[in-house]
Amino acid sequence: MSELDDQIPTTFDPFAEANADDSGAGSKEYVHIRIQQRNGRKSLTTVQGLKKEFSYNKILKDLKKEFCCNGTVVQDPELGQVIQLQGDQRKNVSTFLVQVGIVKKERIKIHGF
Repeated sequence: MSELDDQIPTTFDPFAEANADDSGAGSKEYVHIRIQQRNGRKSLTTVQGLKKEFSYNKILKDLKKEFCCNGTVVQDPELGQVIQLQGDQRKNVSTFLVQVGIVKKERIKIHGF
C-alpha cells in the first residue's frame, strides 16, 4: 500500500507561477503598455505600472504634446492609476519613457497584436 501512496501525484498548478508573476500592477516593477481595440479602426493605448512617485498628469501632458494625441489618467481600483492615449502609441510611448529616463528598457512589456 505504501508504493501506491508514493505514486499518487500531488496537486500541481502549472499556471501558479504565471498567475504569481502577473498579480498586481507593480509586480516586479514592470511597466505594461497595452492596446485595446475600440470600434472599427479606433484603438486605445494604456500605460500601467509606473511608480507612484511620478506625476502622471505631467507625463500625460508631455506624451500628448509629443505624439499629437489626446489622453487621460484613469483611476482603477485594482491597477491604480492608468494612462490612456488615443491611437496605437505603444512604440512611441516605450521609446519616450526610456529616453526621458522614467523606466529602463528591460522593465517595459509591450502587449498587443
